[in-house]
Amino acid sequence: MKAVLCTRYGPPEVLRLTEVEAPVPERNEVLIRVRAATVMMGDCELRAMRFSPSWQVVARMGFGFRAPRRKILGQDLAGEVESVGKDVRLFKKGDQVFANTGFHLGAYAEYDCLGEDGLIAPKPTNLSFEEAATLASAGMWALPPLRKANVRRGDKVLIIGAGGGLGSFAVQFAKSLGATVMAVDSKGKLEMLRSIGADAVVDYATDDYAGSGESYDVIFDIVGKSSLSACLRLLREDGAYLQGNPGLRQIARGLWASKIGGRRVIRGAGPFGPEDLAFLKGLVEAGKIRPVIDKTYPLEEIVEAHRYVDTGQKAGNVVIAVGEGGGS
Repeated sequence: MKAVLCTRYGPPEVLRLTEVEAPVPERNEVLIRVRAATVMMGDCELRAMRFSPSWQVVARMGFGFRAPRRKILGQDLAGEVESVGKDVRLFKKGDQVFANTGFHLGAYAEYDCLGEDGLIAPKPTNLSFEEAATLASAGMWALPPLRKANVRRGDKVLIIGAGGGLGSFAVQFAKSLGATVMAVDSKGKLEMLRSIGADAVVDYATDDYAGSGESYDVIFDIVGKSSLSACLRLLREDGAYLQGNPGLRQIARGLWASKIGGRRVIRGAGPFGPEDLAFLKGLVEAGKIRPVIDKTYPLEEIVEAHRYVDTGQKAGNVVIAVGEGGGS
């Protein structure tokens, strides 16, 4: 089968398309013919081992000190079940699914094996494979924090870094709960944010949203580069601050702010399971949220896809079409 290998950490050019042996499912695994995968900023950070100093040792211990232990990267996929192990009961050949591969990775290939009890669920009926591939990470990292924050109708929600894959889902989910949403990102993403329902948009390069005098019930800081103290000043007394991508120092400061300042600080999304994927699938099929795709690349252009995501310019999601790709 065709697969993209990453044999060392570095720039996009370390990725190499080659032929490898297809995996064989264990007794509790399903073999998925991958039709689409995604490229997220997290994939690029792993490929380059580009993490903050506080996370470097943790990341290298988990993924490999000198090179990735798992040579085939990619965390999200959508495709068709090709075959199943003898103990599998939840899926059968021909089922259309979407999944998050977790630390196993492996989505940048024509086939991948995943445990049936993992983060895998039937594909929403109203999405293509490319659209469905965006759900398991971007969608799942967006929804649980907002659910934990108990966003309600009439709440004012500020989303910082709203223009990426995770942020575009967060905007739509907050809107589906009846919130008023201010979305912050770069100028080139603002029109997309308006199109998915943001009530107000802010170009962080030219507008001082922190000094606007507004206050919010919930602040979702997805990129993790904003001043925690500045964000907490914008938060109403009973509000919640959501840390989407915190470093160790930010986690510690958030814990301190939660203990001393009485603010609710919610860190990350997990843990989540197949039932959360089913919940997300229901929202999609009900028309409450929809994936936003910026660009789609064939597997053969994985290097170009990583280069583009590295620029930080993607508005929504970047998708890799694998094999035939496309379709329902």
